[in-house]
Formats: sequence, C-alpha cells, structure tokens
Amino acid sequence: MNYAIIAAGEGQRLKEEGIITSKPLIKINGIPLIERLINIFLKHDAESISCIINSESVDLKKYLNDLEIPVPLNLIVKSTPSSLHSLYELRVFLAGKPFMLTTTDSIFPESDFEKYLSAIKTHSDDGVLAITDFIDDEKPLYVELDENNRIKEFSDNKTLSNCVTGGIYYFNKNIFSAAENILNSNVHRLRNLLKYLVQSGFNLSAFMFPKIIDVDHVTDIQKAEELIMSEKNDKE
Repeated sequence: MNYAIIAAGEGQRLKEEGIITSKPLIKINGIPLIERLINIFLKHDAESISCIINSESVDLKKYLNDLEIPVPLNLIVKSTPSSLHSLYELRVFLAGKPFMLTTTDSIFPESDFEKYLSAIKTHSDDGVLAITDFIDDEKPLYVELDENNRIKEFSDNKTLSNCVTGGIYYFNKNIFSAAENILNSNVHRLRNLLKYLVQSGFNLSAFMFPKIIDVDHVTDIQKAEELIMSEKNDKE
C-alpha cells in the first residue's frame, strides 16, 4: 500500500490556544500525531509514505528528515492554499497507483483501521472512504449512502444521513485529472474534489468507523488520548 499524509495546515486554532509546536508533532499519549500514523502504516504493508508539510513547519521538517524508516519517505515542503492543492502536489508520488490518504490529525483505533484495510480488499470500487457517526468536527462533510453502502452525495449541511467523512480515503483509480479539472476552475478544498468525483461517476463506497477524533483544539488532545487508551485497555 502507498500511503500519503496531508500535514500542511497551520493549526491556527491550536496556536490560539497556546500550542507552539507544529500540529503534527502534538503528542497523544507521548507519541506525535504524525509518528503514530507512520507507525500504523509501517505495520500494515506500507510500500511508501508520502507527506506534504508547510514551509513554516521547521520543527516538523527536521523531525521527518531525521526519521529512519524501512520504506521510502517522500517529503514535499510547500505552503499551499488548500487541502486540495496539497493533495495535488503529492501526485508526483501517487498518480497511477492505488493509495490511501489521511489527514495528520485524525485519531482512530488501530483495530478499526485493520478492519478498514480488510474491507478495501473486498471492493472493486474506485475508492473506499472512512465515515463515522461520531460528529465532533466544527465543519463536517456529511455523507449520504445508497442501499449498497455506496456514496450518493456529499453535503456541507446535515442531510438525512448522520454520517460524516473521517479524514481517511482510499483511492483505487487515478483522481488527479479530476483534481486538476476543479483546480483549473478555481475550486479549492478536498471536500469539493469528493463532491466532484461522485458527480463525475466515480464509484465511492464507505466504511464505518465507530469513532474518529480530529485534533483541532487543546480539549481534543485529551479525547484522543482517552480513545487510544480505551482500545489499549480493551486488548488487555
């Protein structure tokens, strides 16, 4: 599996609350957010890991440059206007390959991620996206499904569905020409690409995670730590 991480955000809300480190280096139970993702990917057949960070994240750049892992770590250092631009920059490493994309601040139990990977192997769809009915995001993207668990529509506003995207996306079909099309139309944000893919006839399925936490505020750090500790206690 080729994995990719978007870690180019500025983490402005966390900075306003007193966090001075780059967001991907915030520790959850002693482990930086980005390190936790990389460790999970390495345990689950990573062939490569590609990451984009912004040019202001000097501490994060040093951390990643010093990191020694047994697979290629492709790093892009560039400040971008949106998450969609960040994804498009990663095309040099991902175009033409199936890949999994995550945002750096998505916290989920590893056991649920393992089930997600197993589900992907049974699908022939163009993509399988993580969704959750645990809504703790300030601006969630709602997902409406059909009877076969395929995604019918994405919406910025609450629809009949109580499910939202969870920041984890698997694509089995090249999506970068679609990304280029909407960027050329001056449309930004990753969520707008997802809407465009469905409207363009891409078959996207959904996989339900019981809980995914986005670390956007200081209070989310404790929530994330409790989620991970809960999984650890369940295993014991």
